[in-house]
Amino acid sequence: MTRSYVVTGSASGIGASTAQLLTERGHTVIGVDLHDADITADLTRAEDRDGLADAVRDRASDGIDGIIAVAGLAEPVPATVGVNYFGMIATLENLRPLLTGSPAPRAVGVGSMASLMDHDDELVDHLLAWDEEAALHRAQTLAADEQTGQLIYPSTKVAFARWIRRHAATEEWAGASIPLNAVAPGVILTPMVEPFLATEQGREQIAKGVPMPLNGFAEPIAVATLLAWMAGEENTHLCGQVVFVDGGSDVVIRGDSTF
Repeated sequence: MTRSYVVTGSASGIGASTAQLLTERGHTVIGVDLHDADITADLTRAEDRDGLADAVRDRASDGIDGIIAVAGLAEPVPATVGVNYFGMIATLENLRPLLTGSPAPRAVGVGSMASLMDHDDELVDHLLAWDEEAALHRAQTLAADEQTGQLIYPSTKVAFARWIRRHAATEEWAGASIPLNAVAPGVILTPMVEPFLATEQGREQIAKGVPMPLNGFAEPIAVATLLAWMAGEENTHLCGQVVFVDGGSDVVIRGDSTF
Protein backbone atom coordinates (compact mmCIF):
# COMPACT_ATOMS: atom_id res chain seq x y z
CA MET A 1 0.00 0.00 0.00
CA THR A 2 1.28 3.46 -0.87
CA ARG A 3 1.81 5.60 2.21
CA SER A 4 2.65 9.23 2.91
CA TYR A 5 5.42 10.32 5.25
CA VAL A 6 6.87 13.50 6.69
CA VAL A 7 10.66 13.29 7.02
CA THR A 8 12.50 16.09 8.82
CA GLY A 9 16.17 16.64 8.07
CA SER A 10 15.45 15.43 4.55
CA ALA A 11 18.15 17.45 2.78
CA SER A 12 21.14 15.40 3.90
CA GLY A 13 22.44 12.41 5.83
CA ILE A 14 20.01 9.93 7.37
CA GLY A 15 17.00 12.06 6.47
CA ALA A 16 17.93 12.25 2.80
CA SER A 17 18.64 8.53 2.66
CA THR A 18 15.30 7.74 4.30
CA ALA A 19 13.37 10.06 2.00
CA GLN A 20 15.05 8.54 -1.06
CA LEU A 21 14.40 4.98 0.12
CA LEU A 22 10.70 5.63 0.74
CA THR A 23 10.32 7.44 -2.58
CA GLU A 24 11.97 4.56 -4.43
CA ARG A 25 9.44 2.24 -2.80
CA GLY A 26 6.62 4.29 -4.27
CA HIS A 27 5.60 6.25 -1.19
CA THR A 28 4.91 9.97 -0.96
CA VAL A 29 7.45 11.93 1.08
CA ILE A 30 7.11 15.48 2.36
CA GLY A 31 10.61 16.63 3.23
CA VAL A 32 11.33 19.26 5.87
CA ASP A 33 14.66 21.02 6.27
CA LEU A 34 16.37 24.39 6.33
CA HIS A 35 16.79 24.25 2.54
CA ASP A 36 16.24 21.99 -0.47
CA ALA A 37 13.02 20.58 0.96
CA ASP A 38 9.29 20.63 0.30
CA ILE A 39 8.84 22.62 3.50
CA THR A 40 11.58 24.90 4.78
CA ALA A 41 11.61 25.26 8.55
CA ASP A 42 14.10 26.09 11.27
CA LEU A 43 13.18 23.81 14.17
CA THR A 44 15.09 25.95 16.63
CA ARG A 45 12.32 28.54 16.15
CA ALA A 46 9.03 28.11 18.00
CA GLU A 47 7.10 29.80 15.21
CA ASP A 48 8.44 27.36 12.62
CA ARG A 49 7.57 24.40 14.83
CA ASP A 50 4.08 25.77 15.42
CA GLY A 51 3.52 26.31 11.71
CA LEU A 52 4.75 22.90 10.63
CA ALA A 53 1.39 21.11 10.93
CA ASP A 54 -0.36 23.71 8.78
CA ALA A 55 2.39 23.52 6.18
CA VAL A 56 2.09 19.74 6.05
CA ARG A 57 -1.70 19.91 5.93
CA ASP A 58 -1.46 22.19 2.90
CA ARG A 59 0.40 19.40 1.09
CA ALA A 60 -1.52 16.45 2.54
CA SER A 61 -5.11 17.49 3.14
CA ASP A 62 -6.14 13.89 3.83
CA GLY A 63 -3.48 13.47 6.49
CA ILE A 64 -0.32 11.38 6.64
CA ASP A 65 0.63 7.82 7.58
CA GLY A 66 3.98 8.32 9.23
CA ILE A 67 6.25 10.83 10.95
CA ILE A 68 9.99 10.28 10.74
CA ALA A 69 11.76 12.96 12.79
CA VAL A 70 15.43 12.99 11.87
CA ALA A 71 16.58 16.63 11.97
CA GLY A 72 19.33 17.23 14.50
CA LEU A 73 22.66 18.83 15.33
CA ALA A 74 25.75 17.42 17.02
CA GLU A 75 27.47 20.69 17.83
CA PRO A 76 28.26 21.87 21.40
CA VAL A 77 25.99 24.90 21.08
CA PRO A 78 22.55 25.89 22.44
CA ALA A 79 20.94 25.45 19.00
CA THR A 80 21.46 21.71 19.42
CA VAL A 81 18.99 21.83 22.31
CA GLY A 82 16.43 23.60 20.14
CA VAL A 83 16.57 21.09 17.30
CA ASN A 84 17.33 17.80 19.03
CA TYR A 85 14.76 18.05 21.79
CA PHE A 86 12.20 20.82 21.40
CA GLY A 87 12.18 20.57 17.61
CA MET A 88 12.06 16.77 17.64
CA ILE A 89 9.18 16.51 20.09
CA ALA A 90 7.23 19.42 18.61
CA THR A 91 7.42 17.64 15.26
CA LEU A 92 6.02 14.43 16.71
CA GLU A 93 3.35 16.08 18.85
CA ASN A 94 2.22 18.74 16.38
CA LEU A 95 1.92 16.29 13.50
CA ARG A 96 0.29 13.53 15.53
CA PRO A 97 -3.27 14.76 14.78
CA LEU A 98 -2.53 14.36 11.06
CA LEU A 99 -2.08 10.61 11.62
CA THR A 100 -5.60 10.00 12.86
CA GLY A 101 -7.05 9.15 9.46
CA SER A 102 -4.39 6.58 8.62
CA PRO A 103 -5.21 2.87 8.88
CA ALA A 104 -1.66 2.28 10.12
CA PRO A 105 -0.24 5.44 11.75
CA ARG A 106 3.40 5.36 12.84
CA ALA A 107 5.92 7.74 14.42
CA VAL A 108 9.65 7.41 14.95
CA GLY A 109 12.46 9.76 15.92
CA VAL A 110 16.24 9.63 15.83
CA GLY A 111 18.12 9.41 19.11
CA SER A 112 21.76 8.38 19.43
CA MET A 113 24.06 5.93 21.14
CA ALA A 114 25.43 9.13 22.73
CA SER A 115 22.59 8.67 25.21
CA LEU A 116 24.94 6.14 26.85
CA MET A 117 27.60 8.79 27.42
CA ASP A 118 28.16 11.37 30.15
CA HIS A 119 25.48 14.03 30.23
CA ASP A 120 24.37 17.02 32.26
CA ASP A 121 21.55 16.17 34.67
CA GLU A 122 20.46 19.79 35.03
CA LEU A 123 20.03 20.22 31.29
CA VAL A 124 18.16 16.93 31.03
CA ASP A 125 15.80 18.03 33.81
CA HIS A 126 15.06 21.34 32.08
CA LEU A 127 14.36 19.52 28.82
CA LEU A 128 11.99 17.02 30.39
CA ALA A 129 10.20 19.89 32.18
CA TRP A 130 9.72 21.54 28.75
CA ASP A 131 11.44 24.68 30.05
CA GLU A 132 13.11 25.90 26.89
CA GLU A 133 14.34 29.16 28.37
CA ALA A 134 16.09 27.39 31.25
CA ALA A 135 17.43 24.70 28.94
CA LEU A 136 18.94 27.22 26.54
CA HIS A 137 20.46 29.15 29.43
CA ARG A 138 22.02 25.98 30.82
CA ALA A 139 23.30 25.02 27.38
CA GLN A 140 24.86 28.47 27.01
CA THR A 141 26.67 27.95 30.30
CA LEU A 142 27.89 24.52 29.24
CA ALA A 143 28.98 25.80 25.83
CA ALA A 144 31.23 28.41 27.43
CA ASP A 145 33.69 25.65 28.32
CA GLU A 146 35.01 23.26 25.69
CA GLN A 147 34.81 20.24 27.99
CA THR A 148 31.32 20.82 29.39
CA GLY A 149 30.08 21.85 25.97
CA GLN A 150 30.49 18.24 24.90
CA LEU A 151 27.70 17.30 27.32
CA ILE A 152 25.03 19.19 25.36
CA TYR A 153 24.49 16.68 22.56
CA PRO A 154 24.27 13.53 24.71
CA SER A 155 22.01 15.36 27.16
CA THR A 156 19.50 16.04 24.39
CA LYS A 157 19.54 12.39 23.39
CA VAL A 158 19.15 11.15 26.98
CA ALA A 159 16.14 13.42 27.42
CA PHE A 160 14.62 12.33 24.12
CA ALA A 161 14.99 8.64 24.96
CA ARG A 162 13.27 9.24 28.30
CA TRP A 163 10.48 11.18 26.59
CA ILE A 164 9.88 8.28 24.22
CA ARG A 165 9.68 5.83 27.13
CA ARG A 166 7.32 8.06 29.09
CA HIS A 167 4.89 8.81 26.26
CA ALA A 168 4.76 5.79 23.96
CA ALA A 169 2.30 3.83 26.11
CA THR A 170 -0.05 6.75 26.76
CA GLU A 171 -3.58 7.15 25.46
CA GLU A 172 -2.43 9.71 22.88
CA TRP A 173 0.00 7.30 21.25
CA ALA A 174 -0.49 3.58 22.02
CA GLY A 175 -4.11 4.26 22.93
CA ALA A 176 -4.60 5.65 19.43
CA SER A 177 -2.82 2.64 17.88
CA ILE A 178 0.25 4.73 17.00
CA PRO A 179 3.56 2.97 17.65
CA LEU A 180 6.02 5.60 18.92
CA ASN A 181 9.68 4.59 18.92
CA ALA A 182 13.20 5.79 18.25
CA VAL A 183 16.46 4.60 16.74
CA ALA A 184 19.87 5.20 18.28
CA PRO A 185 22.56 5.28 15.59
CA GLY A 186 26.25 4.92 16.19
CA VAL A 187 28.72 6.77 13.96
CA ILE A 188 27.02 7.33 10.61
CA LEU A 189 28.95 8.65 7.63
CA THR A 190 27.02 11.88 7.11
CA PRO A 191 28.08 15.51 6.51
CA MET A 192 27.42 16.16 10.20
CA VAL A 193 30.28 13.87 11.29
CA GLU A 194 32.68 14.48 8.41
CA PRO A 195 34.70 17.13 10.30
CA PHE A 196 35.34 14.67 13.13
CA LEU A 197 36.60 12.02 10.71
CA ALA A 198 38.81 14.27 8.58
CA THR A 199 42.06 13.02 10.14
CA GLU A 200 43.38 9.64 11.20
CA GLN A 201 43.66 10.92 14.75
CA GLY A 202 40.04 12.04 14.67
CA ARG A 203 38.85 8.69 13.32
CA GLU A 204 40.80 6.81 16.00
CA GLN A 205 39.37 9.02 18.73
CA ILE A 206 35.81 8.55 17.49
CA ALA A 207 36.30 4.79 17.17
CA LYS A 208 37.59 4.63 20.73
CA GLY A 209 34.59 6.50 22.10
CA VAL A 210 32.09 4.69 19.87
CA PRO A 211 33.38 1.15 19.32
CA MET A 212 31.57 -0.49 16.39
CA PRO A 213 32.92 -4.03 16.03
CA LEU A 214 30.22 -5.03 13.53
CA ASN A 215 31.31 -3.57 10.18
CA GLY A 216 32.60 -0.27 11.58
CA PHE A 217 31.14 3.14 10.80
CA ALA A 218 27.85 2.91 8.89
CA GLU A 219 26.35 4.50 5.81
CA PRO A 220 23.04 6.36 6.30
CA ILE A 221 21.08 3.63 4.53
CA ALA A 222 21.70 1.32 7.50
CA VAL A 223 19.56 3.61 9.64
CA ALA A 224 17.14 4.55 6.85
CA THR A 225 16.15 0.92 6.32
CA LEU A 226 15.33 0.52 10.01
CA LEU A 227 13.41 3.80 10.10
CA ALA A 228 11.36 2.72 7.08
CA TRP A 229 10.37 -0.50 8.83
CA MET A 230 9.56 1.20 12.13
CA ALA A 231 7.36 3.71 10.30
CA GLY A 232 5.79 1.04 8.11
CA GLU A 233 2.66 -1.08 8.33
CA GLU A 234 4.61 -4.17 9.42
CA ASN A 235 5.52 -2.59 12.75
CA THR A 236 2.42 -3.27 14.83
CA HIS A 237 3.68 -3.86 18.38
CA LEU A 238 7.01 -2.09 18.92
CA CYS A 239 6.20 0.45 21.62
CA GLY A 240 8.49 2.91 23.35
CA GLN A 241 11.69 1.24 22.19
CA VAL A 242 15.00 2.92 21.45
CA VAL A 243 16.59 0.53 18.96
CA PHE A 244 20.36 0.77 18.69
CA VAL A 245 21.76 0.52 15.17
CA ASP A 246 25.31 1.10 16.26
CA GLY A 247 27.53 -1.73 15.09
CA GLY A 248 27.73 -3.07 18.63
CA SER A 249 28.77 -0.01 20.64
CA ASP A 250 25.87 -0.47 23.07
CA VAL A 251 26.94 -4.08 23.68
CA VAL A 252 30.59 -3.15 24.19
CA ILE A 253 29.78 -0.26 26.54
CA ARG A 254 26.96 -1.78 28.60
CA GLY A 255 27.63 -5.49 28.44
CA ASP A 256 24.82 -7.50 30.06
CA SER A 257 22.66 -4.46 30.80
CA THR A 258 19.58 -4.19 28.60
CA PHE A 259 18.33 -0.80 29.87
